[in-house]
Amino acid sequence: MSRDPAFTTLLEYIESDLNFATSHYNTSYLDRRITSRMRRTDTDDYRSYLELLKTDPAEPAALLDALSINVTGFFRNPDVWAGIRDVLRTLSQTDDQIHVWSAACADGREPYSLSMVAHADDEIDASKLHVLGTDISEPALETAKERTYRESRTVDLGEQLEFLPGYEAYVDHDPDERTYRVAESVAANVTFERHDLINDEPKSGFDLVVCRNLFIYIDNEYKQSMLETIARSLRPDGYLVIGKAETIPPTLKSAFTVRDGRLRIYQRDQSTTRRQAESGSTN
Repeated sequence: MSRDPAFTTLLEYIESDLNFATSHYNTSYLDRRITSRMRRTDTDDYRSYLELLKTDPAEPAALLDALSINVTGFFRNPDVWAGIRDVLRTLSQTDDQIHVWSAACADGREPYSLSMVAHADDEIDASKLHVLGTDISEPALETAKERTYRESRTVDLGEQLEFLPGYEAYVDHDPDERTYRVAESVAANVTFERHDLINDEPKSGFDLVVCRNLFIYIDNEYKQSMLETIARSLRPDGYLVIGKAETIPPTLKSAFTVRDGRLRIYQRDQSTTRRQAESGSTN
């Protein structure tokens, strides 16, 4: 962890002037992302980089994009996706619409994966599915809305998609351009908007919230308030999926029933929700 006073001043500026809550994130994570921008801009130290942020109109947006959690993929952790598919099957057994929130969705591959699972599975009624993908990064959301993804030397998109047999029906592959474009039929179930889990208000009425591999970057003291925002966004008996390396804080465990501890799939406890409503609690 850096103890350089100039680094502290830089973080304070990013939080106050760029409205990015650096105080909520692990210092080591922030330092890695900021140092990466310093290398790209040939900036020697934190003080000089702060001056660059103040004088270069393009750098704040570039830094905010770098600070966004943008590690994602189609069907990341296939065993978890098998569990998510089971949840969608369960939700599809009623006559109600299915509302899913993919929080911190980066460039949109997770929301589109949710839609593809529904379209490909006979036990899920894709016509009832509504997926909202949110992120704090505007560039990531623009990529999501364009729904075209390019392979690189280190990312094999075809391999990611292999979780879904016959995925070619839902993604158009251009081998010459090495791109994969999500089909319009899949995109029709998905909408995107900007949302900040740290600063913005909860959503409401979701049957399933998927928020994976965000909390590993967040300081422990702030995880609870963010998970409370998610919990308040769920309907009674709604489901929550978090990352396999993440846990529910002890003070929130009573609000959830564990459905699959290994896959980190939880269900909002209806009796707890009722007691909280009667007592006026918002947790």
